Amino acid sequence: MSRHAREDLVWDLIESELGRADAPAVAQVLDVGGGSGGLAVPLAREGCTVTVVDASADALATLHRRAAEAGVAGRIRGVQGDVDDLSGVVPEAGFDLVLCHSVLGVVDDPAAAVAALSAATRPGGALSIVVANRASVVLARAVRGELAQAAAALADADGRWGPGDALLHRFDAAGLGAMLQAAGCVVESVHGVGVFADLIASDDGGAPARLRALERAASDIPPYRDIAGRLHILARR
Repeated sequence: MSRHAREDLVWDLIESELGRADAPAVAQVLDVGGGSGGLAVPLAREGCTVTVVDASADALATLHRRAAEAGVAGRIRGVQGDVDDLSGVVPEAGFDLVLCHSVLGVVDDPAAAVAALSAATRPGGALSIVVANRASVVLARAVRGELAQAAAALADADGRWGPGDALLHRFDAAGLGAMLQAAGCVVESVHGVGVFADLIASDDGGAPARLRALERAASDIPPYRDIAGRLHILARR
C-alpha cells in the first residue's frame, strides 16, 4: 500500500490486528464513515470482506467504482446510513474488526456512537477508532498566535475553539477510554497519529523513512503521544 507518514502507523496497527494468530481466515470488517473506500479497498485486496456504512450516496458511488477498478467489488458492500442508526443497517455482533476513523468528532452523542460500534463487534473482536486530539488543537492554535481560540479550546469540555470550529468534539485518551469501557470494551493500545508529521511543512520532511520511524517510535510514549494531532485507540470487546 502507498501511504503517508500520518497513516502508516494506523495501517500497521490494523494489519497487526488482522494478523493475530486467532484471527479468522477471512475477516469481516465494518468501516463506519468509510466514504469512498480509502480503507475498504486496500483491506479487500488483502482478502477481507468489508461493509462500508456512510451517509453520502456520492461517496458510496465512488466506493463501488473504486472497488470495481481494483477487482474487489465482490468483497465490498456499501450501505447508506450512519453511526446513529447502525443497528438498523448492520447485524449485531457481526464483525471481527470495526473501524471508525475521524467520525466521532462530528456526531451528536459520541458515547452512544461508541456503544453502537461495540454492539456491532463480535465478542473478542476489535474496534479501531481515530479521533482528533484535544491537546493538539490547543497547541496548534497557540503556535499560530490564535491565543483566544487556544484558551477557548483549553476550557471547552469538547475541545472546541469557537463557533466556527468544524468539529463538535475532540477527545483525550482517558475520556474515550471511559466511553469504550462503558460500552463493554477493553482498551488495548493508545497511539498518537501525527506526532511530528503535523508539525512540519511537508508530509515527510524530505526524509520519509526517518519520519515514519520517528512517528512509530514516539507514538505510544507520553508526552509525545498525547500531543499528536489524532489519537488511535484499539479496543477489544
